Amino acid sequence: MRIRRIFDKRTWPLWVSFWLPLLIMTGYFIYRHMAPFGSSSLLTVDLGQQYVDLFAYFRHTLLHDPSAFFYSFSKTIGGEMVGVWAYYLMSPFNLIYLLFPGTSITTGIFIVTVLKYGFAGWSFAWLLTKTHTQKGWLVPTFSTAYALMGWMVANQLNMIWLDTTAILPLVILGLERLFKTGKVRWFAGWLTIMLIDNYYMAYMVILFSCLYWLYGATKYWENLKTLGKQLLKFAWGGLLAVALSAWLLLPTFWALMQSKAQYNVTKLHWKFEYAPWKMLAKFVTGSFNFEQMPAGQPNFYVAWLVLFAFILYFLRKQPKWSIKVSALLITAVLVLSFCYEPLDLLWHADQFPVWYPYRFSFVFCFWIVWLGAQALTQKLTVNWWQGTIMFALAAGLFGTVYLNLKHVSYINVPNLLITIGLAAVSLILLLAPKQNRMIYHLIALLLVATDMSINVVASLNNISYVSQSEFGNYTAALDKTVNQIKGSDNHFYRVGKTFTRTKDDPMQAAYNGADHFSSTFESIIPNFFGSIGQPDGDGVVTYSNGTLITDSLLDMRYFMSKTIPQSQADNANYNRYIPVTSTKPDLVHYQKKPSLSNSEATTYQNPYALGLGFAASDNILHLKVPKTTGDPIARQELIYQTLANRSTTGLISAENFDQVVFQNVKQVTTLTGAVVNKKDLAKTGSIYFKFTPQTNDSYYITLGSNLTTSNASYYINGKELQQYPTYRHTIAVNVATNSKGKTVTFGIQMKKTSLWLQNFTLYKLNNHQFKQSAKTLQQSPWQLTKHSSRKLTGTINIKQKHQVLMTTIPYSDGWHATVDGKAVNTKKVINTFVAVPLNQGKHTVTLTYRPPYLVTGLSISGIAALGTVAWFTLKRRKH
Repeated sequence: MRIRRIFDKRTWPLWVSFWLPLLIMTGYFIYRHMAPFGSSSLLTVDLGQQYVDLFAYFRHTLLHDPSAFFYSFSKTIGGEMVGVWAYYLMSPFNLIYLLFPGTSITTGIFIVTVLKYGFAGWSFAWLLTKTHTQKGWLVPTFSTAYALMGWMVANQLNMIWLDTTAILPLVILGLERLFKTGKVRWFAGWLTIMLIDNYYMAYMVILFSCLYWLYGATKYWENLKTLGKQLLKFAWGGLLAVALSAWLLLPTFWALMQSKAQYNVTKLHWKFEYAPWKMLAKFVTGSFNFEQMPAGQPNFYVAWLVLFAFILYFLRKQPKWSIKVSALLITAVLVLSFCYEPLDLLWHADQFPVWYPYRFSFVFCFWIVWLGAQALTQKLTVNWWQGTIMFALAAGLFGTVYLNLKHVSYINVPNLLITIGLAAVSLILLLAPKQNRMIYHLIALLLVATDMSINVVASLNNISYVSQSEFGNYTAALDKTVNQIKGSDNHFYRVGKTFTRTKDDPMQAAYNGADHFSSTFESIIPNFFGSIGQPDGDGVVTYSNGTLITDSLLDMRYFMSKTIPQSQADNANYNRYIPVTSTKPDLVHYQKKPSLSNSEATTYQNPYALGLGFAASDNILHLKVPKTTGDPIARQELIYQTLANRSTTGLISAENFDQVVFQNVKQVTTLTGAVVNKKDLAKTGSIYFKFTPQTNDSYYITLGSNLTTSNASYYINGKELQQYPTYRHTIAVNVATNSKGKTVTFGIQMKKTSLWLQNFTLYKLNNHQFKQSAKTLQQSPWQLTKHSSRKLTGTINIKQKHQVLMTTIPYSDGWHATVDGKAVNTKKVINTFVAVPLNQGKHTVTLTYRPPYLVTGLSISGIAALGTVAWFTLKRRKH
C-alpha cells in the first residue's frame, strides 16, 4: 500500500521529473567513460583543482577531527575554516562523500552530480504541482527543461552552486504561499536552508526574490492595505531567515572582511560590457566551450518548446496586462543585468567573478521556464497569429546569429542548423491540431528531453577532464607518503614538497602544509608569501620556493621530493602524475629518511625547523616590513636575524656572475632591471649566466613577475628549471648548493623579441651564519603537550630578558592566549603572525581559536529559533 501511495497519479510526475534528468546525465557520463564507468573522471578546472580536495577535507573533519570545522593548519600555514565551510561544504549532499575514501571520491562526485540534476527536476516539479500550474506529462516536460538548463550544464563543475537549483523553486513556492495564505513559514524556512547551504548563491536568490515579490504583488493585487501586509511579511520572512542562519553568517561575514571583501570594486563604469546581441547566440544548442569559462556570455539555454511557451505568456489573453507588464519589466532587468556593468556587479556582490561570469543566469532560466509553464495549457496549442509572431522572432534570432557567426566562436553551423530544426519541430507541435492529448504530451516531453540532451552533449563534449589514473595515482602516492610521516611522528610540524597537483594537496591528504587555494583566503598570507619570494595571488599561495631560512622559520620539518626513477620508462610514467614544481638543491642539507620514503616520493627531515613557536627577540614586535615590495631575500634575512637578535646584514650577499654569454641578444652591461632585445627577430635569443661558487653555500636567483614561462624558458646546467609557472611578485629560485669549484650555468631562452630582467639578481646565503642563527632560535622551543586544529598547549622556557613567544600561526582576532592560566593579549608581528610577550622563566602557554562572532551568531539564531517555536505553540493553543 505504501509503495502505491508513493507512485500514485499525483506523485508519478515528481518521480519522472527526478529520474529523467538524472538518467540523461548518467547516460552521458557513462558515454564519456566517467569513473566508476571508465578511465576518465568528472574532475575539471576548479572541481579538479580545488573542490575535490575540500571534499576530502570534509571527510577527514567529520570522521577524524571535528575541530577542523573552525580552524585548520592544512589551509596554508593555518587559517579559519567557517568561511570555507559556508561557501564550499554545507551541502547535505556532501555526506555521500563519507562513503568514498581516497581515490574513490571521484565516484562520490559522480553520484552527487547526477543527484543534484535529479533534485533540481523534482523541486521544480513540486512547485508546478503544488501551485496547480501544470499536471500530468507536462510537469516533467518543464522540470526537465529546468534541470538541464544551460546554466546547470555550464556550471556543473561548480557543483557547490548546484543545490541552488533545487532550493530556488521551493523559495518561490514559499513566496507563492505567502501571497495566497499569508503564511511566512515556507518562505523563511527554505530561505534559511539556502543561506546555510551557500550564502553566495543565496544572495542572488534574495535579489531575485525581491524581483519576484514585485511580480507577485501585481499578480495577487487586492488593495494597498493588503500590499502593505504582504511587504511586511516578506521583509519579516527574510529577516527571520537571516536570524536563523546567523550562527554561520556572522563568522562568515567576518571571514569575508579578512579576505574577499578586500578586493571589492571601488569604481563603477556605467557601460555595456559587450554588444547585447551576442546573448542571442546562447539560444543555440552547444553554445558553451572552455573559452566561455573565463570570460563569456551568460548561459541560459532552455528547450525551444519552453522558450516558445515563454513568448506565449505575453501573447495570451490571460494573465491581465498589468501582470504581463510586471513580468516584462522583470525580464528586462534580468536581460540588462547580463550586459550592463553596474547591474552585473550588483548580482555578484560588488565583485567581478574570477572566471564563470554571469553566475546568476540560473534565475533567468527559472523565469523563462516558470512563465512558460504558466502559459502553455493542457491543450498544447497556439493560434496562427501567435505562431506567426513566434516564427518571426525565431527567424530574427537565427538570422542575427548566422550573420555574426565569426564573432561568436562557440557557435558552429551544424549546431545552428540543429537548433533551427528543434525550433521548427517545436513550433509545428504547438500549431498542429491535437486529437489525442496524451500522445502530444508525450511527444512534447520527448522533444524537450531530446533538445536538452543535445545541448548537454554539444556543450560538454567541448570540455576535457582529468583521467581517473592521473588523479588516483597521484593521490595514492601523496597519501602513502604522508601516512608514513604521520606514522613516525605524531607531534606538530609542517610538511613541504617539491611537486604539486593542486594548491590544496594538504587538505586532500590531511597534513599541515603551506599551499592553499580558496575564495575565502585571508589576505595577510598571500601578502606575506609574496613578500618572501613565494608564488601568490588573490586567494592562492604555493610554497614552492622555500629557502633554508623560510623552511626553518615556517617549521617545514619534512620535505617530500619526487623519487628519481630507475628507468626511462618509469620517468615518463611518473612525469604524468607527479609534476615537479620546485627546484631545490638545498635538500642535500636535510636528512634523507629511507624509512619514510617509497618508490614515488623521498622524504627528508629538516634539522633547522624551529617548531610552531619559539623564544625570539622582542625586537620583532617593532619590525616594520613592507608587504610585497622590495627584495624577498633581503626581507628573509631581516626577519630571521631580528628574531635571533643578530646582525641583520651579512647573512645574505649579492654576487656577480663570472661570465654572461649573449646569443642573438644585444649585450647589456647592467643586468638587473635591464631590457634585453633580440638581434635577429626570426632566430632564438638566449643568455647564459655563469658563476663558479667559491664555497658550498646556498645560492639563489630572484626572478621578477615578468620573468615567467610565458616570456622565456629557464635552465640550470642545461636542464629545464622546475618551477611553479605563475607568480605576481619576485620569487627566489635555489640554483646551487654544495657546488664549490663547479661552474653553474643559468640559461634564459627568450620567447619574445625583448625581455625585462626584472629583479634578476644572484644571492649567496652564508650557511654557517644561518646555522648559528637557527641554533640560537632552537634553544627555547614552545614544546607542545597537546594540540588540535583549534587549541594548542605547550611549555616554554624564556631564558633571556626582552623575549617573546614567536609563533608562525597567522594572526587573527579569533586566537586567544593564556599564560600560566591567565588570559593575555596577543601581538601581531611582521603584519602576519601571532606573538605572546612573556617574562623570563618557564611558562605554560595555551592558544585557543574561537571564530569571531560565532557566539553572537549562535545567540541570535537561538533566540530566533526559540521565538519561532514559541509563536507556533501559542498559535496552536489558541486554535
